[in-house]
Amino acid sequence: MTVMVGDGALRRAQVVAVARDFEPVEVARVARERLSERRGVIDALVASGTPVYGVSTGFGALASTFISPERRRDLQRSLIRSHAAGVGAEVEVEVVRAMMLSRLSNLCSGVSGVRVETALAYAGMLNAAITPVVHEFGSLGASGDLAPLAHVALALSGEGDVRDAGGRRVLASTALAEAGLAPVVLAEKEGLALINGTDGTLGQLVLALADLESLYRVADVAAAMSVEALRGTDRVFAPDIQALRPHPGQRDSAANMAALLAGSPIVASHLQDVRQVQDAYSLRCAPQVHGAGRDTLAHATRVADIELASAIDNPSILPDGRLASNGNFHGAPVGYVLDFLAIALADVASISERRTDRLLDADRSFGLSPFLAHQAGVDSGLMIAQYSQAALVSELKRLAVPASVDSIPSSGMQEDHVSMSWHAARKLRRGIEAARDVLAIELLGAARALALRAPLAPGPVTAALAERINSLSGGPGHDRWLAPEIASVGELVRNGELLEIVARHVTLA
Repeated sequence: MTVMVGDGALRRAQVVAVARDFEPVEVARVARERLSERRGVIDALVASGTPVYGVSTGFGALASTFISPERRRDLQRSLIRSHAAGVGAEVEVEVVRAMMLSRLSNLCSGVSGVRVETALAYAGMLNAAITPVVHEFGSLGASGDLAPLAHVALALSGEGDVRDAGGRRVLASTALAEAGLAPVVLAEKEGLALINGTDGTLGQLVLALADLESLYRVADVAAAMSVEALRGTDRVFAPDIQALRPHPGQRDSAANMAALLAGSPIVASHLQDVRQVQDAYSLRCAPQVHGAGRDTLAHATRVADIELASAIDNPSILPDGRLASNGNFHGAPVGYVLDFLAIALADVASISERRTDRLLDADRSFGLSPFLAHQAGVDSGLMIAQYSQAALVSELKRLAVPASVDSIPSSGMQEDHVSMSWHAARKLRRGIEAARDVLAIELLGAARALALRAPLAPGPVTAALAERINSLSGGPGHDRWLAPEIASVGELVRNGELLEIVARHVTLA
């Protein structure tokens, strides 16, 4: 389905569809009309000779330098070339495409004063699956994601490197020619308009929200399986108990775990066991931890939706025709929630690792073999899988250190406070990958432990999950090469199959 840009706020699902599924985009007719009207404001300012930032002056600390009329288009080209200064690893294609769609939406709002043909050319690159090569480092999250967006603008101008539709790294001029697109010669203010927003940061936030929405459901699934495998109780997840502290995320997480454990013979088998008056915190408090993560996710979602409905550029053309200087490009609102998400994710991973450790400890697992080994001593079972999990959790804790509390002045102290929001986004992406593997290891252990509880059977939902996980990993038995087993369960988490199995039985919040 074609994503229409410029006829209203972008939706998160649209960003994901364009970024990951290469859905086509179209600039709405109303946006084209708006662009034509607002461009007239820039043309009038150009003709007036009035000094205007980014139109007839230099940039940043050079804002007081006047640019003569015959050099103003050179100014835009030089801006893009000089700002395309990224270094480091190549950024993922989906991130660049999400960034491009967000910037296109901003251009179509009209506040930037770009020409219609420039917006159409930007959309043309997306539709031709031409992805500019963008590098890891170069954005400070204020004045926009300058270097990342400049690399995109450079490609739009026919310079620099891109990935074509087949994934080849080629010259932008080559890719544009093969797609039947002409390079854009930037007019006054257009270079500035193409780079002045935190679109790369926002794009990564939107992608992370989509990933975390499913990951928190997987966390509930893994916790429920561990509670069952450790002979825990589902009574603590009852609605009347959760209503005593009515955080929405906690309520939903507890309801998920109760639904996943419903009808479990294992849970019912030990309800009167005096040795288990109360479960450990990592079991009993899972909804409180997962729920706090869910509520953090809800807050971040609200911020993302506001950002997607925003029009960001400096200076901006206001509805009354004024060209107004502003600071809307500062990435603090996005940077904060990216850091909040990383903190919550690290804690959810941490409690997962604690449940796994209990599954492997014969002194705390109520009858399971040490490390879930087939023949403890000869076999080590999942001992070292927990080492890997602990290493991942330690990395997640490092990634949870906020980027947004840092600021390094730049541009001759003109840009003396920056958000570092791009870096908050980059580390959250790494954190999501690590958390997936943490949960995969817990799922691997819980599924093996449930099989070891035979002849007692798990509940219908967890039984189906354990059967699928054990069919991929091999389940209980003598030691085997473990890395591929962990990877296979990790793929169940990544590709959504795990949640598809759950959906055949219950609906999760």
